[in-house]
Amino acid sequence: MRTLILSAPQSGSGKTIVSVGLVSALRRIGHSVSVAKSGPDYIDAAYLSAAAERPAVNLDCWAMRPSLLNFLVCDAAGGEDDFLICEGAMGLFDGGAGQAGSTASLAIALGAPVVLIIDASRQAQSVSALALGFLRHDPALKFAGVILNRVGSARHESLLRSSLSEHGIDVLGVLPRDDNLLLQSRHLGLVQVGELDELPQLIQQIGTHVGSHIDLTRICMAARPVSFSQPVVSQVLHKFLPPPGQRVAVARDMAFAFSYEHMLTGWRKQGAEVSFFSPLDDAGPDLQADAVFLPGGYPEIYAGRISANRRFLSGLRQAAGRGAVIYGECGGYMVLGAGLIDGNGTRHEMADLLPVETSFLVRQRTLGYRRAVASDAHPFAPGATLRCHEFHYATLTSTETGDLYRMSNIDDDSAVMVGSISGRVAGSFLHVIDIE
Repeated sequence: MRTLILSAPQSGSGKTIVSVGLVSALRRIGHSVSVAKSGPDYIDAAYLSAAAERPAVNLDCWAMRPSLLNFLVCDAAGGEDDFLICEGAMGLFDGGAGQAGSTASLAIALGAPVVLIIDASRQAQSVSALALGFLRHDPALKFAGVILNRVGSARHESLLRSSLSEHGIDVLGVLPRDDNLLLQSRHLGLVQVGELDELPQLIQQIGTHVGSHIDLTRICMAARPVSFSQPVVSQVLHKFLPPPGQRVAVARDMAFAFSYEHMLTGWRKQGAEVSFFSPLDDAGPDLQADAVFLPGGYPEIYAGRISANRRFLSGLRQAAGRGAVIYGECGGYMVLGAGLIDGNGTRHEMADLLPVETSFLVRQRTLGYRRAVASDAHPFAPGATLRCHEFHYATLTSTETGDLYRMSNIDDDSAVMVGSISGRVAGSFLHVIDIE
C-alpha cells in the first residue's frame, strides 16, 4: 500500500476538500483507498470516512507511542488497498507539541511524501517563494509537489505555473475556485457529515471537481510505500488503553460523535464487546452493559432534547445503580453533570451523576495537548499516564472536585487536578488518545 500525505502552509487552504476529492476520484477509477487524519481531529476524519466508505484512523506522533502508530498503519496496510491517503492538520509544521505533534513529524515517521496544497487566491509569482520555503525547511521531508487551489483564471494559472517551473517545483494539479464546494463550519470545526442531507452527492461533486483538475497518474506515481523511522512492533494488543468493561455501550449520534476508531478497535481486540446507542433517539445503554462510554460531541446544540429524553437519562442512572462503569469525555462529561447552560442562558437538566455544571453563556476556548496521570480511583486505568487532547468552549460554573486526573500542559511543568469521579462514574474535558 502506497501512502501520500496532503498538507498545506496553513489552515483554511482546502485540505479537506482536496483530500475528500482525491479519495473519491481514486475510487472512481478503480483504486481501493484507506484514509487517515493527522492529529486529534474527529470531524475531518468523518469526511474522509464518508469518501472512502470505511473508518478513518487518526495518526498522531506526539499523542501516540511509535508502537501504536506503527500498528495502526500496518493494520490499515494489511488489506488489499492500493493507497493510504492522509489529511494533515493545520499547517505542515504546526503542532500543539511543537513539531513533535505536526504533520511534518508524521510524514517523517512514515517516510511518506507530502503534497503541499496552496491557496493561491491572493498571490501570483510569490507562490514560488512560499513553496520553496516549505520544501527546504526540513531536509528529512519528502515532497511530491504542489496542488494549487482556488485559482481565479487561466491567466492566474499561467503566472503561478511559470513561477513554480522556474524553480523546478512540480505542479500536480490546479483547482479553479468554486464557491459551491465550500464546507460549512461551526465553533469546533466543520459541520458534521451526519448533518448533511446530500452528502453522497456532495462527495461525488467534490470528486469530479478534484479529479478533473489534478493529474491522477502523477499523484499515484508520487505515493510511496511506508518506511517507518522506528522499528515496527508486530503487535501492541497488551498496550492498548484497557477497556472500561467486558460489554461496553457507546453513545453515538450527532451529539456524541467524537470517539476515536483506534480506541474502540483496541477495546475489541482485548475481547470487549462494543455496542452503540443513540441518546438523541432517547435510547439508554444496553441493560447487559457493564460499562458506558459517552464520548464528546455537541451536547450544547441538543441540550433541550437530551434533557427531555428521560429514557436515556434514567438508563444512565440505572447503569450507575447496578455498578456499571460510566465514563464521559468532554461533551459526555457535561451530560454526566447536573446541568448544562446553553448559549442563550437556559439551563438544561442533565444526568446529575457528577457534581458538575457547565455553561456556554460565555464561551472560552480551551485547546491543546495534555498529559494526565489517572488517580488510583480511576475506574479502568488507575495510575496510568495518558496522552490526551482538550478542545472545548464550555466553562465550569461549579467547583470541580478535580480528583480524576493530575493534568499538565505539554509546554510547562505545572499540574492541576481535573475531572470528577463519583463511585464508578467519572469524566473530564480530556479526550484520551493513548496510554504511555
